[in-house]
Amino acid sequence: MSARLMASRWSDVLLTALAPAIWGSTYIVTTQLLPPDRPFTAALLRVLPAGLLLILASRHLPRRGDWGRLLTLSALNIGVFQALLFVAAYRLPGGLAAVLGAIQPLLVMGLAWGLDGRRPARVAAWASVAGVAGMAALLLSPGAVWDGVGMLAARRRWPAAPI
Repeated sequence: MSARLMASRWSDVLLTALAPAIWGSTYIVTTQLLPPDRPFTAALLRVLPAGLLLILASRHLPRRGDWGRLLTLSALNIGVFQALLFVAAYRLPGGLAAVLGAIQPLLVMGLAWGLDGRRPARVAAWASVAGVAGMAALLLSPGAVWDGVGMLAARRRWPAAPI
């Protein structure tokens, strides 16, 4: 195998690992750095800089007819998806939140099967179950508090959460 191909594979692995690492940092930042019990403020602080950077990177403002849709989608993203993420982050221990997040592949496979008729491959289903079980064994502590509101908030944002 050539050195160039090996470097390309390692860069793919590192880029793939970057997304869950950034996503996982949400819980650390929320519990350690942000003011408590302010999910809308936290959501705004998380999303607004990225949105402004995307507008700057595009080098033009959206067309006049697109502003209504853009503002509606932005409000839903901050007011629903991101706010629920922070409600879950404030109310759930990080290990429980990670295990709940690990269920996502199973949910997506179930949705694809139910809505599109595409039955998941057995190896994918078993690998997902093994992943959830492994994360539960590693991350759940006997004293973990199973907060109903936090779990409902975490569940309500599925499967919209990235990765």
